Amino acid sequence: MAKEKKAIAPEAALWAACNKLRGSVSATDYVSVVLGLLFIRFATDKYEMQRDKLLANPDTADFVENPRFYTKDNVFYLGENERWGYIKDHSKSAEIFTLIDKAFKSMEINNPALRGALPIGFYPQLHIEPGKFSSLIDEIGKMQYSRKDEDDVIGRVYEYFLRHFCIAAKSEKGEFYTPANIVELMTLLIQPYSGTVYDPCCGSGGMFVQSAEFIKRHKGDKKNITIFGQESNPRTYQLARMNLAIRGLNCNLGDVDASTFTQDKHPDLRADFILANPPFNLKNWRTESELTNDPRWAGYPVPPVSNANYAWILHMISRLSYNGTAAFLLANGALGADGDEAIIRQKLIEDNRVEAIIVLPRDMFYATDISVTLWIVGKHKREKTVLRNGEEVKLRNREGQVLFIDARRLGDGGANDDGYVHLTDADKERIASTLFAWQSPEWETTYKDVPEFCKSVSIEGPGGLREKGFTLVPSKYIEFVDHDLEIDYETEMARIQGEMKALIEEERTTQQMLIDAFEGIGYGIK
Repeated sequence: MAKEKKAIAPEAALWAACNKLRGSVSATDYVSVVLGLLFIRFATDKYEMQRDKLLANPDTADFVENPRFYTKDNVFYLGENERWGYIKDHSKSAEIFTLIDKAFKSMEINNPALRGALPIGFYPQLHIEPGKFSSLIDEIGKMQYSRKDEDDVIGRVYEYFLRHFCIAAKSEKGEFYTPANIVELMTLLIQPYSGTVYDPCCGSGGMFVQSAEFIKRHKGDKKNITIFGQESNPRTYQLARMNLAIRGLNCNLGDVDASTFTQDKHPDLRADFILANPPFNLKNWRTESELTNDPRWAGYPVPPVSNANYAWILHMISRLSYNGTAAFLLANGALGADGDEAIIRQKLIEDNRVEAIIVLPRDMFYATDISVTLWIVGKHKREKTVLRNGEEVKLRNREGQVLFIDARRLGDGGANDDGYVHLTDADKERIASTLFAWQSPEWETTYKDVPEFCKSVSIEGPGGLREKGFTLVPSKYIEFVDHDLEIDYETEMARIQGEMKALIEEERTTQQMLIDAFEGIGYGIK
């Protein structure tokens, strides 16, 4: 009987086809090659769906060639030569790379929102064998899915490809993607239901996508969030623009790619929520003479040139609204760094900016295996009202306190498809419920310190932050349990001795049985 073939997910099949490009382009260019084509395919599907809707209505049938009747619903208008069918029909043409470039140029003209978002000029520079490139286009064309599930498929494919591209580009320092599993925790903790969401180093736009997904899961409206961001890498900037555009998310990522530190595109922004994963321990982010009097670090020492960690923190705090909250990731070294960074950290704590410090498990990131820290910060920790699961919730005054959570023992240990550690839904809920209980006006009854997991620490008093030199390393505060002390040695020794006695008795019985057997057949054993 023939063995039944295991079904292959569309994303995996497409990834296998794309792997044919290996050796033809670098891992980082790989991203632009494939996602640029996926953008045309998905944009065409959305265009055709909108076109069918217009044709079905007698009042709008005459406007199927009017771009405004597409863009008003966040759908891109595409001319005939910009659509997937045209690209697919010409996939074997020697001019295919030029045709794709022309398609992107026309898209920008017809859709002003796409200006600066598309990889214009990229495809004509490629040196890919026509057969390989044609095969890739064929595989993308084979993707089948229901129009009803279109948005889910787009998200699923983009998520799959971004994740795998990041893994493939690891050796080339690809830093454009934060695992969705981590971003889900971040959005769960700060719950960006409505208002302004900002990411000063937005990579491929994953923080914004997960914010929209959070709203969708909780029956909210993604139109209630306004997106601002910035990205310094030109390729990644375009990737983010395409990623958000194809999902129908309105965003302002600045007119061009640029450094947040030296070319801040949103100097007057005051965001309600900040979600960010800055480059870890970024060096030489400014020259010695640059930004020494920048208002973003007014009242603090100027962050050192050798490490941008605290420059990112001060920048984000300066961009928060009065009741705003930020959730961002940093390398663990920032928790106890010395020098000017230690002075900045002390003042941040004394100014009641730091809400919670959460250390995550190792091996969660594709570009590094280190354990990293999730910081929750805000402008103040006085009483305020926030939205939780769509309902208004009051937070108590948390001034003078910081919550520490050590989540390093959580996670699935890498027992999943990609082999990297993921926090389970129960893990994420445990972290969130701990933070929420600590913030609650009834916190003295709803929250409790848990050895090896969480502890609420005051600035003042014995064992407090001041006494510990304002370090934010959780292990300096969270109680460690010596599990060896839990052992009842008398009982344990009795158990071990009993097991040994039973083994010896069993061995003696076996030996006697062998002796009896040999004697029974006439062989005496002495």
